[in-house]
Amino acid sequence: MELQVLGCSGGVGNGLRTTTMMIDEDILIDAGTGVGDLTLEQMAGLRHIFLTHSHLDHIASIPLLVDSVFEHLHEPITIHAQQVTIDALRTHIFNNVIWPDFAALPHPDRPVLRYQPMQPGESRQVRNIRFEMVPVNHVVPGVGYIVRNSPQVFAFSGDTTTNDTFWARLNQLERLDLLIVEAAFADDDIDICRRAGHYCPALLAEDIAKLTHQPEVYITHNKPGGEGEIFAECARAITTHSVNRLSAGARFTL
Repeated sequence: MELQVLGCSGGVGNGLRTTTMMIDEDILIDAGTGVGDLTLEQMAGLRHIFLTHSHLDHIASIPLLVDSVFEHLHEPITIHAQQVTIDALRTHIFNNVIWPDFAALPHPDRPVLRYQPMQPGESRQVRNIRFEMVPVNHVVPGVGYIVRNSPQVFAFSGDTTTNDTFWARLNQLERLDLLIVEAAFADDDIDICRRAGHYCPALLAEDIAKLTHQPEVYITHNKPGGEGEIFAECARAITTHSVNRLSAGARFTL
């Protein structure tokens, strides 16, 4: 299994793309602006998108992706997400006002987009890769994912702040090789983090200390302009695990 980071920023700007991770050539975890760096051929090869939540920086490219490769799709792209996230997409994006309802085009019996609801705790298999949805604590209903390609395992927190559910589930695993976890703001913005459902270094340090595994840890979702400060604070605050700064273009083989 090849994991490629197409975007990992908490915003946009020159060289910055929002959360998008591609597994092999046909699966995405979230579909932020990083999708736009794929070729048309690569986009046409996508078949599954696992969403963490409904916020724009994690779903922004879905409408344009489907529209761009519409004529090349001979089978639908499947959105795997909580029902509340799917409802948000259908109500606010694919509503024939903001964007066409591609779940009914070119024909309701042959759509290019389809939805498969998942619930936290549920697992879903794509080829030999298993995705488990894990509840987290965000300002809208959000989840992380545990992804297994036997025997190796990685986890992605999605957007979250202080919680026990994610860390308790990770501790139940026999192994954890890679963890990608967010830290959106510096510690000066700890009140914003609590209100908006994000980690800052101090809050992340408290939670990651609950983790009994020692995976490679990569910090993601920094707000533009604050990347250096946020990572420096993470490196000082987190004493239980060594941490790395995630960057777009990073590749992992699991």
